[in-house]
Amino acid sequence: MKSLQLLIIVLVVSGCAALGFARFEELYGESEPRDRVVATLPSTSIDYWSDVKPIVDNRCIVCHGCNDAPCQLKMSSIEGIVRGANVGGVYSSARITEGQLTRLYEDAQTVGEWRSRGFHPVLNEYSSSPVANREASVMYKILQLKQANPLPDVQKLPADFTLSLDRKQMCPTAEGFDRYAANHAMWGMPYALPGLASAEQDVLMRWVEQGATYTPRKPLPTAFEPEIDRWEAFLNGSSLQQQLVSRYIYEHLSYAHLYFPNIDEQQFFTIVRSATPPGEPVQLIATRHPFNDPGVERVYYRLQEYVSAIVDKTHMPYALNKQRMQLWQELFVNVDHTVTELPPYAEAGASNPFVTFAALPVNSRYRFMLDEARFTIMAFIKGPVCRGEVAVNVIDDHFWIFFVSPDRSGAQKLERFLAKQAKSLQLPDSTDPVYRVVYRWKMYQKQQMAFLQAKTQFLSELGESKRLTLDALWYGDGSNPNAALTVFRNFDNADVEQGLLGPPPKTSWVVDYSLLERIHYLLVAGYDVYGNLGHQLDTRLYMDFLRMEGESNFLLFLPEQARLSERDYWYRNVKADVKAYVSSPTLDKGIVPDIPYTTANPKQELYAMLHQRLAPVLSSVHDMSSVSNPPLRDQLGRLNELSGGPATLLAEDTLLQVNTASGPEYFSLLRNTAYANVASVFSAQKNRLPDEDTLTIVPGIIGSYPNAYAVVDEQDVAAFVDAISKLEAESDYAALWDTYGVRRTDPNFWPHSDAVHASFRKADPVGFGMLDYNRLENR
Repeated sequence: MKSLQLLIIVLVVSGCAALGFARFEELYGESEPRDRVVATLPSTSIDYWSDVKPIVDNRCIVCHGCNDAPCQLKMSSIEGIVRGANVGGVYSSARITEGQLTRLYEDAQTVGEWRSRGFHPVLNEYSSSPVANREASVMYKILQLKQANPLPDVQKLPADFTLSLDRKQMCPTAEGFDRYAANHAMWGMPYALPGLASAEQDVLMRWVEQGATYTPRKPLPTAFEPEIDRWEAFLNGSSLQQQLVSRYIYEHLSYAHLYFPNIDEQQFFTIVRSATPPGEPVQLIATRHPFNDPGVERVYYRLQEYVSAIVDKTHMPYALNKQRMQLWQELFVNVDHTVTELPPYAEAGASNPFVTFAALPVNSRYRFMLDEARFTIMAFIKGPVCRGEVAVNVIDDHFWIFFVSPDRSGAQKLERFLAKQAKSLQLPDSTDPVYRVVYRWKMYQKQQMAFLQAKTQFLSELGESKRLTLDALWYGDGSNPNAALTVFRNFDNADVEQGLLGPPPKTSWVVDYSLLERIHYLLVAGYDVYGNLGHQLDTRLYMDFLRMEGESNFLLFLPEQARLSERDYWYRNVKADVKAYVSSPTLDKGIVPDIPYTTANPKQELYAMLHQRLAPVLSSVHDMSSVSNPPLRDQLGRLNELSGGPATLLAEDTLLQVNTASGPEYFSLLRNTAYANVASVFSAQKNRLPDEDTLTIVPGIIGSYPNAYAVVDEQDVAAFVDAISKLEAESDYAALWDTYGVRRTDPNFWPHSDAVHASFRKADPVGFGMLDYNRLENR
């Protein structure tokens, strides 16, 4: 009966759609995909670049800027707007087969190709006339719907506004828009946010009415040509060694936003694979993974202008300058290493960097990643995924990362060791559905245990296992701020910052080359957001062991008893198999730290010693010590001491504006959600420990997805902190936000949003990107 009802609904909807198309064709002629670029515009026309784009960038891409944008309507470029919308979602945690690739600029090049991939237009594609441009444009109609039905004058939106990330996608076509409007009159755009100012609304609607055309994008300034030529010449050297080096660089920087700081810090590029050499137009090679077979005899690595607006959740800037070129020459060219043949792109081995790049010095590979360690770690959290729940629900909400020194002895022996361990270091690359979760977990456990046993034996042979000191860690060569990193997790996304931010965390990681490389190939180069359930679950299971390895490396620096008690604390309520793994003597057999501990709390002593050693390179940009106003610093600092109920009631990421005599200052108030352990794939909520939730307050803007905005005058900061400390119920939070909050329903929301972004851009012009409002709370 249910199947019959579903069939009837499908037939009715299909019939209505067909009638809609017939009616539109009768009124406006046949629909035909077309490009909208024109050579010139009449002087009276709205110009996309100067008039429309600034509005779209500030009002639209805050929800429509990434792969998980509603209906895949990616408005961060004109090409994305012209491509249109697709009811199928990119992200799916229950997909049995691989999803269709829909990467803008890569998987289709023309509007017609996108239509064949299921995208429907949001702009008129019938014959052009002012009437047709209005009536056959989803963009026009949905803006008009919001204009006719503004948000209700309430603080909290009613339940018929669905705000869940997993909500059913409503992706109306022009032909079926009347039905959408009748059923969801309040769902105009911007959705669940205040409408646009009348001047902004007028510009967008007039542009659509005039045909939504645009002139060609301005050519890249000629000042970039010498730099591009120089770097492409380096990347496309003819020797086998240079070809392998360039493949390594590409597979690690394929998601980077490259820039030339000596020319323009706001003009970004990407490195792509092309079938054509430098000097010819790029012929893009688009594959599912950067290590997949390119299908050509010779690959060329080219720099291509990044034309989309910059959004914070995918923005990972990476400078190309004289110092970078010199470093790469030292690491990969001026070394005594010979490449006699290029490795194949066979699926079985291409995803294993320890096999593919065995001919390149391990120390060089490690230093390449360490040099921009924040970028390396950030790539597995940002990248194109935008929803990182598969990866980040396997980590704690707040932890620090340190790195093993690349200057340890035995570099050649390490290379031989890693070559022998290639099988144990093989990463999951299956795209088959996974049904036997326990079996897969045990398989990875066995593989990891084999590697750790071999690693323990290797260290013993080197003579390092009995004399572990703080000298084993990297201190940034005295100048590199990437030597210490802080990770803040916020549900299905996270942020990585330089420095040791916030109060001392519960856990920390120590990362060596093999672990850093595996994280990259598991969660960046090898992760497929379009992958099926099997791929996503495989990734989650394997990452469990990588996290435990990083944590165990940190525990090695503690005395044995403290090591055991910390491990027990971190892994409360774990299942027997996990407990057996994390308690295995293989992880730390025979390793005794040679560190002079004098108190009953060696972990805090260790943190203090690392703070002292790292002091010359620690970034203070987001450290409370950088706040020049002592009373303000002290009052806000009290938030770091709160735990339990008050912390649990706050949003995960609150951006706080404090109005001072010298102007507004911005702080990020972050909730650290506590769990008994993060080793369970399916029981995260069962492991929740609300009484152990804590807060971290830091200056500046951290996190791509703010959940809440607040504004406090400097003289009221103490009262604001007091009110937070007294929170006991949801009603208390609502009352607090009645006084200090800027809710999504606030008439001042957009001016406040503009002020936040302006401050962010001024404070960090290279790292700036538009924030995302898909996770704004409704409380």
